[in-house]
Amino acid sequence: MNTTPAFPDLCSGGHVLGEQRGDVAVITLNRPGALNALSLPMVRDLTSLLLHFGESPGVQAVVMQGAGREGKPPAFCAGGDIRFFHQAALAGDPRLEDFFTEEYALNHLIHHYPKPIVALMDGICMGGGMGISQGSRSRVVTELSKLAMPETHIGLFPDVGGGWFMSRCPGHLGEYLALTGVTLGAADALACGWADQFIPAAKLPALVEALTGQPHASAEAVLATVLAWAEPAGEGGLADQRAAIDLHFSLPSVSAIEASLKADPSAFAQATLAILHKRSPLMMAVTLRQVRLARSMSLADALRMERDLVRHAFHLRPGTASETIEGIRALVIDKDHQPRWNPSHISDVTDAQVDAYFNSPWPAAVHPLRALD
Repeated sequence: MNTTPAFPDLCSGGHVLGEQRGDVAVITLNRPGALNALSLPMVRDLTSLLLHFGESPGVQAVVMQGAGREGKPPAFCAGGDIRFFHQAALAGDPRLEDFFTEEYALNHLIHHYPKPIVALMDGICMGGGMGISQGSRSRVVTELSKLAMPETHIGLFPDVGGGWFMSRCPGHLGEYLALTGVTLGAADALACGWADQFIPAAKLPALVEALTGQPHASAEAVLATVLAWAEPAGEGGLADQRAAIDLHFSLPSVSAIEASLKADPSAFAQATLAILHKRSPLMMAVTLRQVRLARSMSLADALRMERDLVRHAFHLRPGTASETIEGIRALVIDKDHQPRWNPSHISDVTDAQVDAYFNSPWPAAVHPLRALD
């Protein structure tokens, strides 16, 4: 079997590895100490490798995986490097702008990639990890998978195309998952359309060997091999809550959702209400509008909207006044888990405050993502 050497011109210092094994390329996120969270150099390396393999006539498909952590639970990719976001925003570092522009362009590339991508979403797959996996043709989960878009927990919104792919979940699961940021296991990920196959974690190394150890007549043959390894995932918990989720999260505003949950004495409703009361009221309102607008958008337009939103998340209220900066501070900087949201109550959020996030800071002709189609 022919195996190409590692690419010498990558810029992430070994945090992204790429090689061609036979007619399948393998890309490995190799930052296990940070749960394979994405940095700007990693985004650039992923883009470079995918462009290279996409144009290589000898590559039928690409496998993406996360490097393991010896003796610890796995992580495909825990998201973006939020410590960098915090530091860069407060320092006025222009690389923060570059990160989101290039990450969203990478998300778009994956959704429109000319060859099948097989994403092995073993372990933690959240935020940016979802962004680089949801556009894949084959999204594999294991019994260790933990999938989520938890951005409202840090005063942000589900970006990386989150509005687009969450709005396409069955019923009103998208609103529920976006506002709460709850974590899904394999069976529920399959049920809501976030995954395609379940394969036990212990079998993934052998799956990769099977994919890379034999030639394939076509790209579809690679996908057929993955499908042949798939097993039943068992039962999840979302099905039992679907009626309640659709009832509450179909309502027109976060205030209406809150009131409906308050009126429902069930354990599920009260637990969900408690989650919402920990999130940023303003960013939940932004998120609800984002998901509902994205339902009628193309992916490119949804990503352009998200690029507007993330610019406002850090600059509409600059510095420590930003909900996102405050959320990151509470979660990972000071770790007091006591964010001081402004407004502090759902009922205090105004339409004008939400509207401001949806006014693009750029004319269409100079939008950072104007080239997406």
